[in-house]
Amino acid sequence: QLQVAESGGGLVQPGGSLRLSCATTRFTLRNYNIGWFRQAPGKEREAVSCLSSSGKLANYADSIKGRFTVSREIANNTVYLQMNSLRPDDTAVYYCAVDNKGACRLAPDDYIYWGQGTQVDVSS
Repeated sequence: QLQVAESGGGLVQPGGSLRLSCATTRFTLRNYNIGWFRQAPGKEREAVSCLSSSGKLANYADSIKGRFTVSREIANNTVYLQMNSLRPDDTAVYYCAVDNKGACRLAPDDYIYWGQGTQVDVSS
């Protein structure tokens, strides 16, 4: 019922774009907020964004605001993270997860059912 699976990571040059996908179930998408997070080697897990279960409200971290956009496609039960103007410090494993508290906060402790992660490498 509550599950997510990330995909779409890869190697991209600085300034490039990449779109990550978070495949989930219809039940999850319609009833829970979905968050995006990332973790670079040696660093704490960092919140990136949260998309509300309605698909109408989104929260973004200051570090990526204006560069990343979260959206969803109902037909295939997928939440997307469109990443533009990528920088080397965007390099990380990216995760999506289900909001267990319903507040769409940019706080990893609020989320459960983490995906396996997808690696994003930004380098020349």
